[in-house]
Amino acid sequence: MSRRLAPVAALLTAVAVLAAGCSASTATADADASVTIRYQGSAGQVTLAELADDLGYFEEVTLEWVGDTTSGPQDIQSAATGQTDVGGAFNGAIAKLVAAGSPITSVISYYGSDDLAFNGYYVLDGSPIRTAQDLIGKKVGMNTLGAHHEFVVREWLAQEGLTPAEIAQVELIVVPPVSTEQALREGQIDVGTLGSVFRDSALERGGLRELFTDTSLYGEFSYGTLVFRDDFLAEHPAAAEDFVQGVARAIRWTQTQPREAVIARFEQIIEGRDREESTDLVQYWKSAGVAGPGGVIDPQEISIWTDWLVREGTLDEGQLDPEDLYTNDLNPYANGTFDPTSGPDGEVLP
Repeated sequence: MSRRLAPVAALLTAVAVLAAGCSASTATADADASVTIRYQGSAGQVTLAELADDLGYFEEVTLEWVGDTTSGPQDIQSAATGQTDVGGAFNGAIAKLVAAGSPITSVISYYGSDDLAFNGYYVLDGSPIRTAQDLIGKKVGMNTLGAHHEFVVREWLAQEGLTPAEIAQVELIVVPPVSTEQALREGQIDVGTLGSVFRDSALERGGLRELFTDTSLYGEFSYGTLVFRDDFLAEHPAAAEDFVQGVARAIRWTQTQPREAVIARFEQIIEGRDREESTDLVQYWKSAGVAGPGGVIDPQEISIWTDWLVREGTLDEGQLDPEDLYTNDLNPYANGTFDPTSGPDGEVLP
């Protein structure tokens, strides 16, 4: 059992003792069959939890969509404050929120970068920018600050040899992904962050040059995790485990199915949920980018960002133990339920 779950187990023991003294009509922490998990989605896209639900992988939970998220930091803030029950964000943003006192635990990786799904940082073909040094005094556009793109840009600049003082001179600008290409072509920013449909469609139009990608930093790497509040883990352990196993199997399903089958399933889900959405975005889906089988969290995917925050002066040395930020205990591909090389139902893959 992870260190983060140790206090949760202690709380469960206390709950069990209290329950023994209550009337038979009082629900216990294990009565999870009807637990509803509130979450935020993304317009025109399908979350892994929604996919798991559609595939029939949940046994003890139901999902309740409460709206669409605007960013990873907003999504985990909503989970931390009880507006939702689960949220997901870049691991560095999660570490910062935990350091600020939010009692949340990462339970499964849900996005990352690989050769098919990655974020690129682009300049115009005629731009004189070719090195990190050339970015001093320039503007880099990204969807939000304090999340994946800011961390990756700063890390790339540091790896390329810029000093903290020089990195501080690179201006990071918030630009909605739908507007990034236009802002870059019109000269409002010098570097644009582009991923998925926005990258592919922009490159189809030509005139852009890749400066670097997030995969150029660490190769195939999971960057973000889904989190639960610790009180939710304590009060609804079976529901939390059911949710994680379902999402893990959904991830594994995408990792073992042809791209066309995944896209077709996404189209079916979007068309059936009656939110007046287009299925255009999912046509560009290539991979979830999750490095581990079924979203198993690699310790380095957490520690690399807590170490970064210490180097940046955001955290004190020893302020956070990376092992305390996550658990793989609920993931069937890590806890012995399924072999890591097996399929979404534990079957041997061809």
